[in-house]
Amino acid sequence: MIALFHSFLTKSNKVLALQHAFYRENAPNISSLLATVIVFFVVIYFQGFRVELTLTHRKVRGYKVPYPIKLFYTSNIPIILQTAFVSNLYFFSQVLHRKYGKSGNYFVSFIGKWAENDVSGGAAPIGGLAYYISPPRNFLDIQTDPFHALFYYIFVMCSCAFFSRLWIDISGQSARDIMKQLMEQELMIEGWREQSMVKKLSRYINTAAAFGGICIGALCIFADFMGAIGSGTGILLAVTIIYQYFEQISKEKQKGADSVIF
Repeated sequence: MIALFHSFLTKSNKVLALQHAFYRENAPNISSLLATVIVFFVVIYFQGFRVELTLTHRKVRGYKVPYPIKLFYTSNIPIILQTAFVSNLYFFSQVLHRKYGKSGNYFVSFIGKWAENDVSGGAAPIGGLAYYISPPRNFLDIQTDPFHALFYYIFVMCSCAFFSRLWIDISGQSARDIMKQLMEQELMIEGWREQSMVKKLSRYINTAAAFGGICIGALCIFADFMGAIGSGTGILLAVTIIYQYFEQISKEKQKGADSVIF
């Protein structure tokens, strides 16, 4: 907003000033701010997507408690793992390119080709797998090489879905692990038979993990493409942490209210 007012006050051409405030590239602009706000609220909205199952106690009649399965079942773990995987691949590819790139090795070229950037002093991928899993820099890159953009979008969403599905087995959040925890607490899902609980529960959890990973990847792509301040990963981390604290505070208040009533 400061950029908008400053441009209007200092420039005689108000249309050019408005365009500069919204689309300038050398500093944060109004479009980036609006994109950040939009992504922020979209992530909050998606946080409310859930399926609530009712748990009952085997020995206590009338005991019922909701058990939510969120769309973002694995939170922001998929994009963190995806980013770490890409970073390691970049590092490995640059090491191979610097050591064996001039020899014309097919494997090295397949992993990635790199070119030194005279302006920033770093290296940028120009070919191979490292190039296709790197995000397009702007809309012109998408028009010039649409296959690169399409490959990148599919890669991010599929890899997030894969890491999300993998994480539930590693972290003990799979249907079998959840069922084991419920059985230890003498809890059952209302309306489900004990023999089929794992199978039915896995449908919800596996679907939430995979589809939630796809949604997280799509949100990060949208945030980066729209030029949101920071990055899509950073916004997801911030929103998720804030939302978790909000839920925790709400639960503590609810427990306090229940204890007062009791």
